[in-house]
Amino acid sequence: MTVAFFSGKGRRIGVALGAVSAGLLVLSACDKPTPLATVTVGDDSVNTEATCYNDGKALKESEYKSCLNEKAEKTVKVGMDDKVRFGVDPTIADNGWTLFINGQQAEQEPYKKTYRSIPGSAFFSSQTGETTDKTQISVVETKGKDLVGIWHFELKKTD
Repeated sequence: MTVAFFSGKGRRIGVALGAVSAGLLVLSACDKPTPLATVTVGDDSVNTEATCYNDGKALKESEYKSCLNEKAEKTVKVGMDDKVRFGVDPTIADNGWTLFINGQQAEQEPYKKTYRSIPGSAFFSSQTGETTDKTQISVVETKGKDLVGIWHFELKKTD
Protein backbone atom coordinates (compact mmCIF):
# COMPACT_ATOMS: atom_id res chain seq x y z
CA MET A 1 0.00 0.00 0.00
CA THR A 2 1.29 3.44 -0.90
CA VAL A 3 0.92 6.52 1.21
CA ALA A 4 -0.17 9.81 -0.42
CA PHE A 5 2.11 12.68 0.49
CA PHE A 6 -0.50 15.30 -0.40
CA SER A 7 -4.24 15.21 -0.28
CA GLY A 8 -6.29 15.94 -3.41
CA LYS A 9 -6.84 19.51 -2.26
CA GLY A 10 -3.11 20.02 -1.65
CA ARG A 11 -2.23 18.74 -5.15
CA ARG A 12 -4.76 21.11 -6.75
CA ILE A 13 -3.35 24.08 -4.82
CA GLY A 14 0.18 23.08 -5.85
CA VAL A 15 -0.79 22.80 -9.52
CA ALA A 16 -2.59 26.17 -9.39
CA LEU A 17 0.43 27.88 -7.81
CA GLY A 18 2.71 26.32 -10.42
CA ALA A 19 0.48 27.56 -13.26
CA VAL A 20 0.37 31.09 -11.85
CA SER A 21 4.16 31.12 -11.43
CA ALA A 22 4.70 29.91 -14.99
CA GLY A 23 2.29 32.54 -16.33
CA LEU A 24 4.08 35.33 -14.50
CA LEU A 25 7.42 34.09 -15.79
CA VAL A 26 6.14 34.13 -19.38
CA LEU A 27 4.69 37.64 -18.98
CA SER A 28 7.90 39.01 -17.49
CA ALA A 29 9.81 37.83 -20.58
CA CYS A 30 7.53 39.80 -22.95
CA ASP A 31 8.45 43.27 -24.13
CA LYS A 32 5.90 45.96 -23.50
CA PRO A 33 4.51 47.04 -26.89
CA THR A 34 5.26 50.56 -28.03
CA PRO A 35 2.45 53.04 -28.69
CA LEU A 36 1.00 52.90 -32.21
CA ALA A 37 0.93 55.46 -35.00
CA THR A 38 -1.61 55.10 -37.82
CA VAL A 39 -1.92 56.49 -41.34
CA THR A 40 -5.29 56.36 -43.11
CA VAL A 41 -6.09 57.28 -46.71
CA GLY A 42 -9.69 56.67 -47.75
CA ASP A 43 -10.51 53.11 -46.66
CA ASP A 44 -6.85 52.02 -46.39
CA SER A 45 -5.33 52.19 -42.94
CA VAL A 46 -1.99 50.95 -41.64
CA ASN A 47 -0.50 51.19 -38.19
CA THR A 48 2.87 50.31 -36.78
CA GLU A 49 4.82 50.17 -33.58
CA ALA A 50 7.84 52.43 -33.23
CA THR A 51 10.98 51.71 -35.21
CA CYS A 52 12.95 53.30 -32.37
CA TYR A 53 11.58 53.75 -28.87
CA ASN A 54 13.18 53.86 -25.42
CA ASP A 55 10.13 53.32 -23.21
CA GLY A 56 9.22 57.02 -23.24
CA LYS A 57 12.75 58.27 -22.51
CA ALA A 58 14.88 60.40 -24.85
CA LEU A 59 16.72 58.61 -27.64
CA LYS A 60 20.45 59.23 -27.96
CA GLU A 61 21.43 61.44 -30.90
CA SER A 62 23.32 58.63 -32.65
CA GLU A 63 20.30 56.37 -32.17
CA TYR A 64 17.70 58.69 -33.66
CA LYS A 65 19.94 59.82 -36.54
CA SER A 66 20.39 56.24 -37.73
CA CYS A 67 16.73 55.48 -37.04
CA LEU A 68 15.51 58.36 -39.21
CA ASN A 69 17.37 56.75 -42.14
CA GLU A 70 15.72 53.34 -41.72
CA LYS A 71 13.29 52.23 -44.41
CA ALA A 72 9.55 52.17 -43.70
CA GLU A 73 7.90 48.74 -43.56
CA LYS A 74 4.33 50.00 -44.03
CA THR A 75 3.13 51.58 -47.30
CA VAL A 76 -0.05 53.51 -48.11
CA LYS A 77 -1.17 54.53 -51.61
CA VAL A 78 -2.07 58.21 -51.86
CA GLY A 79 -3.67 60.25 -54.63
CA MET A 80 -2.83 63.94 -54.98
CA ASP A 81 -6.43 64.85 -54.03
CA ASP A 82 -6.62 62.44 -51.07
CA LYS A 83 -6.52 63.45 -47.45
CA VAL A 84 -3.81 61.71 -45.43
CA ARG A 85 -4.95 61.19 -41.84
CA PHE A 86 -2.41 60.64 -39.08
CA GLY A 87 -3.40 59.23 -35.72
CA VAL A 88 -1.29 58.55 -32.64
CA ASP A 89 -1.82 57.03 -29.22
CA PRO A 90 -2.70 59.56 -26.50
CA THR A 91 0.68 58.95 -24.83
CA ILE A 92 2.41 60.28 -27.96
CA ALA A 93 0.08 63.29 -28.17
CA ASP A 94 0.68 64.15 -24.51
CA ASN A 95 4.36 64.81 -25.24
CA GLY A 96 3.81 66.20 -28.74
CA TRP A 97 4.68 64.88 -32.17
CA THR A 98 5.87 66.19 -35.49
CA LEU A 99 6.29 64.90 -39.03
CA PHE A 100 9.60 64.32 -40.76
CA ILE A 101 9.60 63.97 -44.56
CA ASN A 102 12.43 61.84 -45.96
CA GLY A 103 14.35 62.24 -42.71
CA GLN A 104 14.01 66.05 -42.53
CA GLN A 105 11.90 67.83 -39.95
CA ALA A 106 8.87 69.32 -41.69
CA GLU A 107 7.40 71.31 -38.79
CA GLN A 108 8.90 73.43 -36.05
CA GLU A 109 6.25 73.07 -33.34
CA PRO A 110 5.00 69.72 -32.02
CA TYR A 111 1.36 68.83 -32.47
CA LYS A 112 -0.48 67.89 -29.25
CA LYS A 113 -3.66 66.21 -30.55
CA THR A 114 -4.14 62.55 -31.42
CA TYR A 115 -5.38 63.14 -34.98
CA ARG A 116 -4.68 65.38 -37.94
CA SER A 117 -5.37 65.49 -41.67
CA ILE A 118 -3.07 66.80 -44.45
CA PRO A 119 -3.68 66.92 -48.24
CA GLY A 120 -1.85 64.19 -50.17
CA SER A 121 -0.35 66.75 -52.56
CA ALA A 122 1.78 68.12 -49.70
CA PHE A 123 3.95 64.99 -49.71
CA PHE A 124 4.97 64.60 -53.35
CA SER A 125 6.96 67.70 -54.28
CA SER A 126 10.50 68.50 -53.22
CA GLN A 127 11.86 71.89 -52.20
CA THR A 128 13.24 72.27 -55.73
CA GLY A 129 9.73 71.85 -57.18
CA GLU A 130 10.33 68.38 -58.61
CA THR A 131 7.67 65.75 -57.99
CA THR A 132 8.34 62.30 -56.58
CA ASP A 133 6.38 59.04 -56.66
CA LYS A 134 7.07 58.02 -53.06
CA THR A 135 7.87 59.73 -49.79
CA GLN A 136 8.91 58.43 -46.41
CA ILE A 137 6.99 60.02 -43.56
CA SER A 138 8.17 59.66 -39.99
CA VAL A 139 5.96 60.43 -37.04
CA VAL A 140 8.36 61.61 -34.34
CA GLU A 141 7.36 61.89 -30.69
CA THR A 142 9.10 64.74 -28.93
CA LYS A 143 9.53 65.69 -25.31
CA GLY A 144 10.86 69.24 -25.26
CA LYS A 145 13.90 69.16 -27.54
CA ASP A 146 14.37 65.40 -27.13
CA LEU A 147 13.15 62.79 -29.61
CA VAL A 148 11.39 59.95 -27.84
CA GLY A 149 10.05 57.66 -30.59
CA ILE A 150 10.01 57.28 -34.37
CA TRP A 151 7.37 55.57 -36.54
CA HIS A 152 7.92 55.21 -40.33
CA PHE A 153 5.44 55.04 -43.21
CA GLU A 154 5.93 55.20 -46.96
CA LEU A 155 3.41 57.13 -49.03
CA LYS A 156 3.22 55.96 -52.66
CA LYS A 157 1.61 58.26 -55.22
CA THR A 158 -1.22 56.72 -57.28
CA ASP A 159 -2.00 59.55 -59.75
